[in-house]
Amino acid sequence: MLTKFQKKVYNVVSQIPRGRVASYQDVAKKLGNKNLARAVGQALNRNPSAPKIPCHRIISKDGRVGGYKFGPRNKRKILLAEGIKFNENNLVSQRYFF
Repeated sequence: MLTKFQKKVYNVVSQIPRGRVASYQDVAKKLGNKNLARAVGQALNRNPSAPKIPCHRIISKDGRVGGYKFGPRNKRKILLAEGIKFNENNLVSQRYFF
């Protein structure tokens, strides 16, 4: 059973379109408290409906891929397939942020 917080996180994440990303902190800000970024990550780790709820589109605010339930390598592959480009430091450019 999902908590109210998880439902809110999944709702925000579901609004991020293909080819775009957001940070854990961006999602936390949308929920009204930028300090909830870690809680957002924990909720996404429990995402029962990946990839329908596209938790792979949530990355670190500095452009690092960050964690993923199915491994960061798979997360990167999915983002590449969605048109996200990485720079020479393996970071996502700010231009892809939603």
